[in-house]
Amino acid sequence: MAAMSPPPKRPHPPTRARRESSSEFRPLYRRIKQLITQDMQAGVWKPGEMIPSEFELAARFGVSQGTVRKAIDDLAAGNLLTRRQGKGTFVATHAEQTTRYRFLRLAADDGSGRELKRRLLQCRRLRASADVARPLELRSGDPVVFVRRLLLAGTQPVVLDDIWLPGRLFKDLTAERLAAHEGPMYAFFEAAFGVQMIRAEEKIRALAASAEVAALLEVAPGSPLLSVERRSLTYGDRPVELRRGLYRTEAHHYRNELY
Repeated sequence: MAAMSPPPKRPHPPTRARRESSSEFRPLYRRIKQLITQDMQAGVWKPGEMIPSEFELAARFGVSQGTVRKAIDDLAAGNLLTRRQGKGTFVATHAEQTTRYRFLRLAADDGSGRELKRRLLQCRRLRASADVARPLELRSGDPVVFVRRLLLAGTQPVVLDDIWLPGRLFKDLTAERLAAHEGPMYAFFEAAFGVQMIRAEEKIRALAASAEVAALLEVAPGSPLLSVERRSLTYGDRPVELRRGLYRTEAHHYRNELY
């Protein structure tokens, strides 16, 4: 009787990273970076929480620790993750001292660095006009929450912010809740609404103060102001905030860092 040949070995199922990257070529660390980002977006690790170690992530995705390390380096450089020496790697949060005001680029000329105070002027629901709906990727007439506030250095107003937020993401936002929150606005959005501002795009130009704006910023009508329009985005480059700010620059300047 002829000996029976052993059954063929069944191949191991592909890892999550290799299975999902088989359809298109890209450096493997970028695919791991995307998978970690997707897990953060899905709430597997929330803002301020520690993610697993490089060793654990390498096992999870079926890749080397070096590949995971390069993906984490990229995410940390993009401010999505924060490394803490001797503690681990954490999902970035606007509640953290080092990143809480990373989108606010106004700095005092004297280098004092004092924190600006806030004065809420309006918070109400309305229908998006075309010029607001377009950058938020909404339809004209969709519900939005409009917030107007002043930022003050001591008692002097230096910024007038007009902010529009998609109504479906901020259904329970009220003037009372906003006024009661003492920390950064973006940290409040994270904690109360689960909306994380990951990155922002800005357009900057100079203009003259209208009579209404001049009264609020306590300057003469026609005074030069810096106009900063910011579109903030969450995971997947989805816009979640449109902000149009008018800045006084007699004693402040707009600071940026280029790499």
